[in-house]
Amino acid sequence: MLSKKCKYAIHALVYLTERYQQGPVQIQEIADQRRIPKKFLEAILLELRNARILRSKKGKGGGYYLSKNPNDVNLIEIIRLMDGAIAMLPCVSLNYYEPCEECLDEKTCGIRAAFAQVRDQTLAVLGAQTLAALALPKV
Repeated sequence: MLSKKCKYAIHALVYLTERYQQGPVQIQEIADQRRIPKKFLEAILLELRNARILRSKKGKGGGYYLSKNPNDVNLIEIIRLMDGAIAMLPCVSLNYYEPCEECLDEKTCGIRAAFAQVRDQTLAVLGAQTLAALALPKV
């Protein structure tokens, strides 16, 4: 299950995608439009900026904006940044692998094999979902 932090990050990024190349957007606007607590949003946007998904501009007319094309940012990148592993079991995680304590032999473990398939399908779906695909169509 996605954390609130991750869901808020996705909502904020989709909002910024809908305003792509229209200049910086103030935090308060994003918070109001997407019903995200402002203080929580500030921390999330800072993390996204540190990951180079966003850029910010200070001063009058300042705010946050996407540093990447919305077609180049997929849900895998956002989820891993905000929540870490996507796999449901640590023994099938590509980036956060850990052996399971209960497992006697990973190579023959049917549970691991099943969850590796779930991971692969999940990655395929999330990898195909870009910010651009999630945004409302432009009128």
